[in-house]
Amino acid sequence: MGRFILRRTGYGILVMLGIITVIFLLFSVLPGDSTIMTMGQRSDIDSEEAVRKDLGLNLPLWTRYINYINDISPLSLHNAQDKNSTFYLDRTKYEAKVLFKVKSQAFVMKKPYLGRSYQSKRQVMEILNEAFPKTAILALVSIFFAIMAGIVLGIFCALFKNTWFDRATLVVSVMGMSVPSFFAAILFAWIFAFLLADLTGLSMFGSLYTVSDFGDGQYLDLRNLILPAITLGIRPIATVTQLMRNSVLDVMSQDYIRTAHAKGLGMFKIVKNHIVKNALNPVVTAISGWLAGMMAGAVFVEYIFDYKGVGVVIVNGLEKYDFPIVMGSLLYISIILVVINIIVDVIYGFLDPRAKVSG
Repeated sequence: MGRFILRRTGYGILVMLGIITVIFLLFSVLPGDSTIMTMGQRSDIDSEEAVRKDLGLNLPLWTRYINYINDISPLSLHNAQDKNSTFYLDRTKYEAKVLFKVKSQAFVMKKPYLGRSYQSKRQVMEILNEAFPKTAILALVSIFFAIMAGIVLGIFCALFKNTWFDRATLVVSVMGMSVPSFFAAILFAWIFAFLLADLTGLSMFGSLYTVSDFGDGQYLDLRNLILPAITLGIRPIATVTQLMRNSVLDVMSQDYIRTAHAKGLGMFKIVKNHIVKNALNPVVTAISGWLAGMMAGAVFVEYIFDYKGVGVVIVNGLEKYDFPIVMGSLLYISIILVVINIIVDVIYGFLDPRAKVSG
């Protein structure tokens, strides 16, 4: 099992290196002058050159790439003495602990540095640390809702195969998988927060925390989580339902299930003790992929509901050409998804030992 985990971790590191490279190259060739974005339209040549030097834009592309890797890596090598060095250990940028030194070079452990926002001048990591918990709660609630509902619906569809319930669920599932997240968000907001607002008590806009009208600061408002979570959960519910249905039907055809029936075990015990566990493998595999899809869908859903998570941060960054915000957000989400994929692979390895052999 240890070698299996190491292999998966190694694959994850290679994937992350590829993602980092693509993100860096993509935003390095985008049109637009970062100095103008930083200083505004009113600037002189000397000031622009000073900003370009501060941002490292006067350096060759490969040097900027190495510097970018050095910035975002939790373990990095820096020059501890020469302030003019490209890799100088700038204490205003890094909260670093020096592990050891070799002459002027210091090997340090630090928090990843994703740069500063062109607009607010705040560190990107600080902005994302504020926004991501809201997105994480939204994604986790959505996937939990989708998994629970999808597993139950899938089991009942398999038990009542080819009945009206099975066919109706199939039709609804296909519709659910076909509806884009942004369209579903607009539709749900219009129906449940506008037409039926008096019955539901829900709002079309609102984040996880709401500012009190009486000056008491912010308070947790879970009502604002309901519509975004359901909207994000629609497509995963449809997928989990069909995966669970097909998997349960496959398990029910196995010899040990027929043996359990022959022993006189009730259907409830057979489903609980034999069918569910063995039918969960494809569902567990699908979770990691849907988490990635939820992160992408959350960008549109959060923006439509004004749910102030990473999605709103990304959209605002794109509107203002705030490249460090967008780059940092993409990298932040990518790292989390790679870690989730590794964890899901390990869990799948426990559920199905064959995965350790093939992996």
